[in-house]
Amino acid sequence: MKLAFSPCPNDTFVFHAWAHGLLPDAPPVDVTFADIDVTNTAVERGEFDIAKVSYAALPWLLDDYALLPSGGALGRGCGPLVLTREPLPDLDGRTVAVPSERSTAYLLFRLWAAGQRPARIDVVPFASIMPAVRDGAFDAGLVIHEARFTYPSFGLSALVDLGEWWEGDTGLPIPLGAILARRSLDVEALAEAARASVEYAWADPAASAAYVAAHADEMAPDVQQRHIALYVNEFTRELGDEGYAAASALLDRAFAAGLTPASPRLR
Repeated sequence: MKLAFSPCPNDTFVFHAWAHGLLPDAPPVDVTFADIDVTNTAVERGEFDIAKVSYAALPWLLDDYALLPSGGALGRGCGPLVLTREPLPDLDGRTVAVPSERSTAYLLFRLWAAGQRPARIDVVPFASIMPAVRDGAFDAGLVIHEARFTYPSFGLSALVDLGEWWEGDTGLPIPLGAILARRSLDVEALAEAARASVEYAWADPAASAAYVAAHADEMAPDVQQRHIALYVNEFTRELGDEGYAAASALLDRAFAAGLTPASPRLR
């Protein structure tokens, strides 16, 4: 089976056991590392059997894929940030760098920025956004992942924490990355494999340390651990009613705002 997830520490931590054949009841997988903006469109083309994608991409994907209740990224205090070099009242007339057009981060940005009129929004590789804002190429940048911990070193400040905005507005955790599996497969068995991989990671955190470090793109060890602690939580093991409610709220709002073609049923 073809499994795709990002090289970020939370994903390598979660999927280490499954990827290395350490789960006796899980099917073997052929792993592809790909950033989530790549998997969002690759899954739409049917390139993977199981993949980590953005919750924002689900309206385009759930005809052929099912949402697994385990393995994803959803939580509190973990939202995307809009960063600036100079204090700004809003983004009217400003240039903004974003990492993807179909990411949850960008969907949240569009919901938050309703009524604001940026002069230009460009898709820029994630690793280039903070340097570009620091150097004045853009007035603002939308960032995710470990940028939450490292942006002060670029001399930047947060105009808005979209996670805080979402949580304050809805009272719900923020849905970021989802795990999908082809509906033609044994979805229940794959969900159990994802859950078992999460539980293995928690039971023996040291087992995945070398795997996490090898794919962490020169990230400092303390940042790797903070990244995992932030994005791997009880919602990763099991979405539960609150997790499904958060995802449904995001997709309902996006559809109501005309930003997606549908708000699909998630289970």
